[in-house]
Amino acid sequence: MFLPKEIFIGLRYTRAKRKNHFVSFIAFISIAGVALGVFALIVVLSVMNGFGNELRNRTLSMTSHATITGFDGTISDWQAVSDKAAQEEGVVATAPYIQKEVMLTNGKRVSGSGVRGIRPELEGDVSSIASKMVSGKLSDLKPGEFGIILGSELARSLGVYEGDRITLITPQAMITAVGVMPRLRRFEVVGVFEVGMHQFDSLMSYMHIDDAGTLFGYDDKVNGVRLKLTDLFQAPTIARRLDNVFGEEHWVRDWTTQHTNFFRALRTEKTVMFIILLMVVAVAALNIVSTLMMSVNDKESDIAILRALGITPRSVMAIFMIQGAVIGLFGTLIGVAAGVPTALNVFEIVSWFEQVFNTDFLPSDVYYISDVVADVKADEVITYAVSAFLITIAATIYPAWRASKILPAEALRYE
Repeated sequence: MFLPKEIFIGLRYTRAKRKNHFVSFIAFISIAGVALGVFALIVVLSVMNGFGNELRNRTLSMTSHATITGFDGTISDWQAVSDKAAQEEGVVATAPYIQKEVMLTNGKRVSGSGVRGIRPELEGDVSSIASKMVSGKLSDLKPGEFGIILGSELARSLGVYEGDRITLITPQAMITAVGVMPRLRRFEVVGVFEVGMHQFDSLMSYMHIDDAGTLFGYDDKVNGVRLKLTDLFQAPTIARRLDNVFGEEHWVRDWTTQHTNFFRALRTEKTVMFIILLMVVAVAALNIVSTLMMSVNDKESDIAILRALGITPRSVMAIFMIQGAVIGLFGTLIGVAAGVPTALNVFEIVSWFEQVFNTDFLPSDVYYISDVVADVKADEVITYAVSAFLITIAATIYPAWRASKILPAEALRYE
């Protein structure tokens, strides 16, 4: 009895046996509904976190954390730019590149490709292309030998393997005695890589930067310098600092601006999914309304007696809000207790289902990422739980208000 009377009576009503067992059943359904909604929030959005992280890591494994380019699209003194950037805090490694769009042909098979000229000895420091090789090695790109490394899907579409030769057609044209002709060059396929993302595996190829310079007439110029940073999440800050260092001579961009639409779409999708799943909790909260409305009818005479003893309408409203809050709290806690372990072990759970039902949940030939991964963030779990609990509190307001309006004389007339 050390508790305030509203809390004591509200808790007493929550665990009391009811004459109408249907009310108890609806209360149980309300708890289960809230728990299911919170469970779905945690598991689904944690899996979306995992997918987002995996997509970001795979994207950044092939692109750079930041890029320095000239305003005309080229840099003539790339070595000086590279050395100057490497001296800045937060920059781990640098590598020059030449990037162009070309056509690749093998017989009657034709495919467009983005080709990147690189220095093999430096490229491994700014990207993970060396670890993605399924055939050949990055060091097989040697200057003057005109070798090329293709993405696995691109090699498959052209029907070529390591050791085969393909024709590369550049956008630049040559003026010859017979007219304007496209510039062609035969290349030997010296390797194949596979990242696991269609945009890279089907559209990217690599050659030595010296061969790219010769092919595209760049001489000693490059398109830019790619940077690897100590912390990719600090990329905007480091890029702004580098921009101040280089001034108007060069243009510094980081990965958040280069892939802004892609990652913004992921954030938008996650927000929409959060709202949709929160609606599941809202539907479950409607059961709390039903539970409390029937509880008010069941306890009408008790309310009248309490009012006759001096309990105020505000206290009556608090009693039933506490009763509904307990239902919401139990549902939220059960949902968190079930959702967090499930999200943490979702990979093992999905693997077990695939073995039991002999199926592939995410076929690798259809989806970019064939494994279900999750990233459970404590702050997000707290946000989901608090949001769900606040919805259940909101659901108690109307039934509690109706209870506070019961008149003692009317309720006890037929008792």
